[in-house]
Amino acid sequence: MDGGRTPEPLDSGEIRAVMLAAAAIAIFLYLIKFILLPFLLAAIIAYLCTPLLDWLAKRTRWPRLLFAVVLFLLIVGIISVGMTFAARHLVAETRSLAADLPGTLETLLRQTIGDEPIRLFGQSFTAHDVAQSVLDRARDLIGQTGGIAMLTGYGFATVMGAFLTLVLLFYFLASGHRVARGLFWIVPPHRRPLVTRIWTRLDPVLMRYFLGVFAVVIYATIAAYVGLGVILGIRHAVLLALLTGVLETVPIIGPTSAAIIAGLVALRSATGIASIFAYAAYATVLRLSIDQIVGPIVLGRAARVHPALIIFCFLAGGIVLGIPGVILGVPLALVIRSALATLYGDQPE
Repeated sequence: MDGGRTPEPLDSGEIRAVMLAAAAIAIFLYLIKFILLPFLLAAIIAYLCTPLLDWLAKRTRWPRLLFAVVLFLLIVGIISVGMTFAARHLVAETRSLAADLPGTLETLLRQTIGDEPIRLFGQSFTAHDVAQSVLDRARDLIGQTGGIAMLTGYGFATVMGAFLTLVLLFYFLASGHRVARGLFWIVPPHRRPLVTRIWTRLDPVLMRYFLGVFAVVIYATIAAYVGLGVILGIRHAVLLALLTGVLETVPIIGPTSAAIIAGLVALRSATGIASIFAYAAYATVLRLSIDQIVGPIVLGRAARVHPALIIFCFLAGGIVLGIPGVILGVPLALVIRSALATLYGDQPE
């Protein structure tokens, strides 16, 4: 049992209140899902930085706000330098990838249907014809007024979302404890000790999960660039490495998608069977190093969630809340597990 004490059982009225509150929160999050992502990203970053800020303030006895401002400026500086450094390569590689897209698509189709024409509905098609038809259709779709407006809207929303995330990050870094106390105040006074025990168990697991995901993303990005760009010499290595790192945040589905995309690009530049085997070896080593070494080390107990539950959390969260739901899927499962373990008096795993 946690601390040698058995939590006071909830009565039926409190159970109904908890269920109604959870349903109300779920509905509220669903209604605001389009503005939730900046708050979520800023909150996660501030949560990860809070122990460092508290330690610095306690160690130096200087105002915590001072360290929050310095850390915020440091984060903004790192992001600015990184974007400035990477933007040149990303723009160049994106243009090059767009130029190579017809050949890549044609190569994929040729590998799928062969070099011989196929007959469909009385007409004959080659891989080149199918690829050209798909690209023409995509150009027509994007060239329509609605497509341009949609892309413009997404671009504007991205810029505004990034700005809002930075503003919220500053406030959360500077006054994160006040926000936490405000959320804790909502809990009925006689249940606050129970919530404190749940958070005591959840906090280290949740912290390690977010830090572990960040470490896995960094490792996957660097390893993918080394494997794809330095060793295999595949074009668009920077773009593919960043894509690999980002998709690593979505277990099972994300890495598979990244491997397929990189494989298609590698297939386009393959010079023979040796190149294909080299890419297969790279993909295998990357996957094994993440799943068997890096992931278990950096995630620890946070990684001990059944893969089927992880897939369900990501898919359910994505369907209900979009990208915020994908981010919240596994943390929510960890919250529920820690809460039930505390209520049942189980020992930590």
